[in-house]
Amino acid sequence: MSLTTDLTAVVAAAFEAEGLSAEYGRVIASDRPDLCQFQCNGALAAAKAAKTNPRAIGEAVAARLKDDARFADIAVAGPGFLNMTLTDEALGAVASDLVADGTGALPAAPTRETIVIDYGGANVAKPLHVGHLRAAIIGESVKRIFRAFGHEVIGDVHLGDWGLQMGQLISTLALERPELPHFDESFDGPYPDEPVITLKDLEELYPRASKASKEDEDRRDAARRATAELQAGRAGYRALWRDFVKVSVPVVRAEYAELGVDFDLWKGESDVQDLIPGMVEDLKAKGVTEMSDGALVIRVARESDKKEIPPLILVTRDGSAVYATTDLATILDRKQDLTPDRALYVVDQRQAQHFEQVFRAADLAGLAPEDRLEHIGFGTMNGTDGKPFKTRAGGVLRLRDLIDMVHERARARIDEGGYGEELPEAERDDIARKVGVAALKFADLSNPRTTDYVFDLDRFLSFEGKTGPYLLYALVRINSLLKRAENEGVVAEGTLIVEGEPERALVLTLAAFEDAARASAERRMPHLICEHAFLLAQSFAKFYAARRVMDEADAALKTSRLAFAAAIREQLKACLDLLAIDAPERM
Repeated sequence: MSLTTDLTAVVAAAFEAEGLSAEYGRVIASDRPDLCQFQCNGALAAAKAAKTNPRAIGEAVAARLKDDARFADIAVAGPGFLNMTLTDEALGAVASDLVADGTGALPAAPTRETIVIDYGGANVAKPLHVGHLRAAIIGESVKRIFRAFGHEVIGDVHLGDWGLQMGQLISTLALERPELPHFDESFDGPYPDEPVITLKDLEELYPRASKASKEDEDRRDAARRATAELQAGRAGYRALWRDFVKVSVPVVRAEYAELGVDFDLWKGESDVQDLIPGMVEDLKAKGVTEMSDGALVIRVARESDKKEIPPLILVTRDGSAVYATTDLATILDRKQDLTPDRALYVVDQRQAQHFEQVFRAADLAGLAPEDRLEHIGFGTMNGTDGKPFKTRAGGVLRLRDLIDMVHERARARIDEGGYGEELPEAERDDIARKVGVAALKFADLSNPRTTDYVFDLDRFLSFEGKTGPYLLYALVRINSLLKRAENEGVVAEGTLIVEGEPERALVLTLAAFEDAARASAERRMPHLICEHAFLLAQSFAKFYAARRVMDEADAALKTSRLAFAAAIREQLKACLDLLAIDAPERM
């Protein structure tokens, strides 16, 4: 139980004793820590319901709480606000309980759910780019946060491997390499075992194919026909598609892994293509589809809509499945194989309308209740011009190039700062990699996911302020302190003594972890974990500056201070793990 939950139970009982609802006793951390540690603002709502004076209610509740030895002070402010401060002895007991339970541990959720998180969306046959960054790292963090509360969480990359881009590649390759047996309809195989195209070929082919499809109507029609034939099972096209997947996916896996992003399922749109014909017939039979301009659609608009919601296209005029079709089939596939309680889709906020259409259609079709499907939208990473981040030449930056750039700049920053000069070269380079990834991920995750932010690598890589490197360095300092204690035979255990403000701040921050994590899960907002981790590091820095540790003569105070350091380390490591940030042991 969190400290605020515990205090809420106490204050709620006092409200009930006054004949009022317990719901008015909610306690939160004070927004004015200079005045008190905790506050309860329920007297105003209680007075409105009881048609009485709120200050009188506040004073009556405060009077009932003053006999509780845990409170050093209970004051009534303004129109009935309750301001509460705990004694140092009470905070010491809280700290001891936290350490006993594990300061990095979170309680299991009352109801354990099976949750699918769809958060990759990488496209086969073209390199990952900077636009894939936010979905990957936000989704990975949300997945870890839900797992920390005991839910069964399944991360699915949901590869884009079956849509129009496949037809664009195949139709362009037919023009550029017509000699391939894959385009000879009389060829009965077998097709080559080794891919007839390399990753480099694909990276050069895709931009040409995409550009041609946008600019030339004939090329666009050819791409659509190739897509339809691929989906219908044309052998040569299927063989080419397998080549695209074979050369692309290992690279996608490796780049995600470098960012600390891992998926339980590596399924794509193609994995559900066999479900589509039966699903379409079932939807027709249920009467939720109709023909419109030659396409099969599902009308999802409602009279209550305040904006236009177009029909969801299920099958195009040329017989092709589209993104919405495979999204619905994926919901069906997950229902059959995983029976999830809910599914979260971590995708750019600009796709909000698409998911609104899909979720409404899934509900109409009986595939999943609309309120069990949720779009976790996010803003964009922008350049200094306020537009989505691009290279100096104006192109989209490849993720591979971004990772290499961050690694290189992190290494330069470490060398300039003289960090780990005595360490082996390989270890210093590994530290630079971890610092670079931490800088990139924390800069992204520390912003509310629904907002845009500006890419500023120099600021991200700073070892001062609210940055990933600052957190890593804080953890390394604690590791060094505890390692020294271990080498000197001093154990970081014993009674935690709250001597004054530095320890009070540590206890209150440690005790706020569960609240931060719970709010992060409920709101799907990893930045709340970032805020907490930064407060932890700041609180420890102030504590360490104010207190002697290894040269403290009093043995009880020394072990208490080391125990505080160990508690902070455990929780800071837990925060970084929830953010999927890997920390070096030393620096």
